Amino acid sequence: MAKVMELQKIEVWDGNMAASHAMRQAQIDVVAAYPITPSTPIVQNYGTFMGNGYIDGEFVMVESEHAAMSACVGAAAAGGRVATATSSQGFALMVEVLYQASGMRLPIVLNLVNRALASPLNVNGDHSDMYLSRDTGWINLCTYNPQEAYDFNLMAFRIAEDLRVRVPVIVNQDGFICSHTAQTVRPLSDAEAYTFVGEYKSKNPMLDFNRPVTYGSQTEEDWHFEHKAQLHHAIMESHKVIKEVFEEFAKLTGRVYNFVETYDLDDAEVAIVALGTTVESARIAAKEARKKGIKAGVVSLRTLRPFPFDQFGEKLKHLKAIACLDRSLPAGAMGMLFNETTSAIHAAWGKAVVSNYIYGLGGRDLTQAHLTEVYEELNQNAKAGKLTHPTQQFIGLRGPKLSFF
Repeated sequence: MAKVMELQKIEVWDGNMAASHAMRQAQIDVVAAYPITPSTPIVQNYGTFMGNGYIDGEFVMVESEHAAMSACVGAAAAGGRVATATSSQGFALMVEVLYQASGMRLPIVLNLVNRALASPLNVNGDHSDMYLSRDTGWINLCTYNPQEAYDFNLMAFRIAEDLRVRVPVIVNQDGFICSHTAQTVRPLSDAEAYTFVGEYKSKNPMLDFNRPVTYGSQTEEDWHFEHKAQLHHAIMESHKVIKEVFEEFAKLTGRVYNFVETYDLDDAEVAIVALGTTVESARIAAKEARKKGIKAGVVSLRTLRPFPFDQFGEKLKHLKAIACLDRSLPAGAMGMLFNETTSAIHAAWGKAVVSNYIYGLGGRDLTQAHLTEVYEELNQNAKAGKLTHPTQQFIGLRGPKLSFF
């Protein structure tokens, strides 16, 4: 029987520690992991909790991230509550198995501490690995600070394990800016957290020898399409369960989360669309822009997958100009947020002029001066009713200003 940990009403945790405690409170059966910066402290803390008697489960140390996710797949198929954590190159090594996990409908929770992908090698944060995850068939949740890293981990287990969903879930947080930055966090007690998460309900466990099942079968063209369509349907329909979980969590904690988060948007004429810790920085810049007469707002997402297409378009359609900030290299195309945003606006019959800013690669700082410049350019676009600058620009890049289209 695991010991109960007495927590203060307000703790000072970084994002990694917050995620570790949420995992501990969920009473996971198996965590299989391989260390990689900046996610290492999540499983390191978890191992310490286990060594000190606060966890009644298994911690499996493996030889690679590919092996870590493979072990998670085996443990989840056997009928256990399972989780892990990784970043960057480790996540890239997992990708093959990520498709296995989602295709087998195994409700694994993965903490993805966002970091740049090589080459060149870089241990700092950007959204390269988050963007790599988009088509793997996992629900993809976005957090902006340590409190949310804690909250969304607890909610991730509820969402993934709901029998109406049964799809694995990724919880994203920014490497170092969130994962290693200590802030105040208001945790639940161990009892409250576990009551919220609930006891694990197995479905088609391989260890039920009275009802043999097969995982990872081969289908080819006769059934492959149908299986993939079922997964897509489950992810798209998961918004109903996610909404329920958000609402129940709000009643329990007072912390309200929405699919599309907005700041000063109702009367805004221009807005920044962003993810991660940039959201909070953009809110500060928007507040300052309003002092200069620019009607500025901020829009962000909680679910990258399922993408809240209709809600997103409705929130944005009244705007005159929008800047989509992508913290990942599109490598020959427009950024992901730009593409998602423009399609949502088009479907909602919005008329906004949309531009794309690439920023913060490999941990490069995004300053308030940068954001102020973005809002000023947006205001120019709004007044002109057209783009007054190139569609795609790179923020904070040394050398000649890089822009396209």
